[in-house]
Amino acid sequence: MKRLLTLLMALAMTASLAACGGTGSSGDTADSGNSGTTAEGGETAGSSGVEDGVLTIAMECAYAPYNWSQSDDSNGAVPIVNNPGSYANGYDVMIAQRICDTYGWELEIMSLDWAGLIPALQAGTIDAVIAGQSMTEDRMAEVDMAGPYFYASIVCVTKEGSDVASATGISQLTGTCTAQTGTIWYDTCLPQAAEVADIEIMPQTEDAPAMIMAVESGTVNFICTDIPTPSGACARYDDLTILDFSDNAEDNFDVSEGDINIGISVVKGNTQLKDAIDTVLAPLNGDIFNAIMNEAIAVQPTI
Repeated sequence: MKRLLTLLMALAMTASLAACGGTGSSGDTADSGNSGTTAEGGETAGSSGVEDGVLTIAMECAYAPYNWSQSDDSNGAVPIVNNPGSYANGYDVMIAQRICDTYGWELEIMSLDWAGLIPALQAGTIDAVIAGQSMTEDRMAEVDMAGPYFYASIVCVTKEGSDVASATGISQLTGTCTAQTGTIWYDTCLPQAAEVADIEIMPQTEDAPAMIMAVESGTVNFICTDIPTPSGACARYDDLTILDFSDNAEDNFDVSEGDINIGISVVKGNTQLKDAIDTVLAPLNGDIFNAIMNEAIAVQPTI
C-alpha cells in the first residue's frame, strides 16, 4: 500500500512541493512487518519505524557525488519510483543500501526538488531524507536527524589561474559568486565573506549541477559549497580548483559543527527509525565515510 500511496502522492505533490507545503506527520509508523528480521549486533527491525519492510527515502538525484540519476542499474543504482526508467546512485544511495541490508529492508527512492524534501517527509510520503543535508539548528527544529553519516567542510571553487585562485582566506575573495538555494553556503557563508571581501553575491542556483556550471562557464568567479561536491566536480573538470581555508582559522567561514555534519532526516518523534539508522551508522567513522565517498566519486557520471 505504501508504494501505491507513494506513487499517487508523488504525482499530486509535484506542483506543490516547491512551495514547501505539507504539515502532516508520519511519526505513527511504528513496528509491524519486520518483527522477524535481525540486524547486526542483535538489533531487531520490529520497532524500526518502517512498517512494511520498505524504506522509502527521497533525494534530489542531482547532487553528485551525494546523489545523481543515471539510465541503468550499473554500480548498484536503484530505480527511482517516480521517474520510470531512471536510477539513483551516489554516496546517499550507498549509505541507504547499507542501512537496508542491515535490516533486510527493500530500498525505495523518490526524486524530489530540494525544497520539497522536508514537506514530503512531514506529509508521510517518505520515511526519511538522505540527501546531503547538514544538521543545522533550523533544520533540526523541523525534523529529527540521525547521524552524522558524513563530515563535510566548507570550501570555495574557482577556475585555475583566476584572480581568486591564489586566495588563502575569505577576505581575499573577489568578484562574483553564488551557491545552491536553501543551503548555509548561500544563506550564511557568502554573506560572511561579503563583510570582509569585495564580492558580489549573484542569485542562488537551483541545484548543485547549475552551481558547478556557473563557475565552470565563467558566469561567476567562484562558488561556495561543501567538500564532496567540488571533489566530484574537479574529477570531471580539470580546470577547476578548490580553495580550502581550514588552516586559516582567523580568515575562514564561521560555521558550527552542525553546519558541516551531514545527517539523515526522519519525521519528528519517529525515534524508532532514527535509532535504527543510528545503530547502523555508529560503528562507522570518518575514514569509512571518506572511503565510501571516494567510491561514489569514482563512478559518478559527468556533471
